[in-house]
Amino acid sequence: MVVKLSKAEKKVRYDKKLCSLLDEYGKVLIAAADNVGSNQLQSIRRGLRGDSVILMGKNTLIRRRIRFHTEKIGNKDFLNLLPLLVGNVGLIFTKGDLNATKKVFVALTSVFTPWNVIFTNKG
Repeated sequence: MVVKLSKAEKKVRYDKKLCSLLDEYGKVLIAAADNVGSNQLQSIRRGLRGDSVILMGKNTLIRRRIRFHTEKIGNKDFLNLLPLLVGNVGLIFTKGDLNATKKVFVALTSVFTPWNVIFTNKG
């Protein structure tokens, strides 16, 4: 029997996932995701397996979690992401080269357009 999670439990799980991604990955790319179908997004995720992770979600929830995480760890650089979280966007956390990650998007689809936003978490 599958237990259905409540909204609060889903938010807590999402918060933990976002915090672990912020801690683990050194670079974040923000990409617009308007007019992108689920099959297209899945093919992009498959193409990025190994060194990158795509996180989609509610912008308000992401902003709130980034603020709390910033206060917790003291790294104010995360706050630079907040004004960029407008509209239908996704966060691409990567350990690899940002230009190579962009090329994967271009090769897989022309609709999912990455913005030229670079955020370095570590050093």
